[in-house]
Amino acid sequence: MQSIEQIIEDDFHVIPDLLKSAALRHPDHCALRAGDDSISYADLDHLVDAVASRLQHDGLTPGQVVAICARTCIRYVAVYFGALRAGGVVAPLPVTAKVEHLDAMLDNCQAKWLFTDSTIQSEWACLQTRQHIRQITLDDDDGAMPFSDWIAAAGQVTPVSISPEHPFNLIYSSGTTGVPKGIVQPHGMRWSHVKRAWLNGYRPDSVVITGTPLYSNTTLVAVIPALVIGATVIMLEKFDALKYLQLAAKYRATHTILVPIQYQRILRHPQFDDFDLSCFKGKLCTSAPFSAELKAEVLDRWPGDLVEIYGMTEGGGRCELHAHLYRDKLHTVGKPAPGCEIRIIDDNGNEVPQGELGEVVGRSPAMMHGYHGLPDKTREAEWYSPEGLRFIRTGDVGRFDADGFLILGDRKKDMLISGGFNIYPSDLEAELMKHPAVRDCAVVGVKSERWGETPVGFVVLDEKYSIDPEDLLQWVNQRLGKIQRLAKLEVVNDLPRNPIGKVLKRDLREDFQQRYGTLA
Repeated sequence: MQSIEQIIEDDFHVIPDLLKSAALRHPDHCALRAGDDSISYADLDHLVDAVASRLQHDGLTPGQVVAICARTCIRYVAVYFGALRAGGVVAPLPVTAKVEHLDAMLDNCQAKWLFTDSTIQSEWACLQTRQHIRQITLDDDDGAMPFSDWIAAAGQVTPVSISPEHPFNLIYSSGTTGVPKGIVQPHGMRWSHVKRAWLNGYRPDSVVITGTPLYSNTTLVAVIPALVIGATVIMLEKFDALKYLQLAAKYRATHTILVPIQYQRILRHPQFDDFDLSCFKGKLCTSAPFSAELKAEVLDRWPGDLVEIYGMTEGGGRCELHAHLYRDKLHTVGKPAPGCEIRIIDDNGNEVPQGELGEVVGRSPAMMHGYHGLPDKTREAEWYSPEGLRFIRTGDVGRFDADGFLILGDRKKDMLISGGFNIYPSDLEAELMKHPAVRDCAVVGVKSERWGETPVGFVVLDEKYSIDPEDLLQWVNQRLGKIQRLAKLEVVNDLPRNPIGKVLKRDLREDFQQRYGTLA
């Protein structure tokens, strides 16, 4: 049997097969912890086999979709790997999505099996009408077939042949601007994530702690490689800063992947300095803008390396900032990672000169096949270079500095045009964050009779400060250019975010315009 070091050097391996290899190498090693439950590699592999054989007994053929919409638990991971071992394609559906969006995703993926739990069964009432889908509840709820009863009839697994091009999973985008699109990721793309995790220090003796849900690609790029490599994974059923600190200290966590708002909440917890985090070797951050100030605080207060990963679930180009090595580049997202190519293009699809702003596009061995069932949307997401190379469009505005580090601006859709001038909300947000009373903020464009669009700010105040919103508005407008000035500023208790920390600016904009209509 190959060692994990030898495996990593190979061009491709099938992910669920490598879980079995890990179980053979160290069967009694803890694979997963979730809440009060834990499971060894041998027992996890046995459960994965049972799921795979049961799905095949139910009639699953390679390429068919198995959907999961449930809270984080060990059985969730077993179903994920079991469906893959049977040759299926996994569609992890976000439990926080609106019911109408869940319906749309289920229609889009055409799943023949759906694994849920009691909470989802009670909230997603229309599931009772979907008689053509086999429904199993992971927590053995009576609302559908209990998992324990379903798995009891498991037999032997029929081996299937899987190639790098075979669809691995169908990840639905975070859905900050409407119905999420299904991103088809192939097995080869997931294998590249394993090799990347090895480069970032994952080893069989690592303890990896996650704080995001299992339907998030942020979580999967940590959990899947960790289990392939043979590490121990600690999964929070729901993120809580104190619980995270307790588990990280108790199990002597060595690696983590979090989104920026989670780093902020952990560092702000009054007991942060009471916990021993000295075993940490590496910390990853992704999925949302990560301010230079917050990166610096993580470096100063939390042991271990810090790497920011800039990329998309769709794949394409990826940048990495090894923040512990480049303290002077914390305002960037780093350089293109090995094997990745990033270019900057204008609105007409032409490459711009070095240093100029434009849309970021990228390519690499890790790229989606496309959006499931949405060929037009797939074409919109692609850009082909003059040499005929396929790139994925990010929708982000950015530029390279003189040293080749990528500096991001805003999402193109977040940019507003006021009186004919482009305004980038991130510039205004950066100015707001300079005030000591501002803990968090967001700027959106709203309709204006005079300007077409005009910027409006939303701020979360630090508990130690009290300031009149009009005074804060005057303070920031004195520091902004004339065309950038905020028309209005509101103090809010919190900013609406999706589960991976992205601010839901559409919600802010729609709520504001419902209350105020078009501004003068």
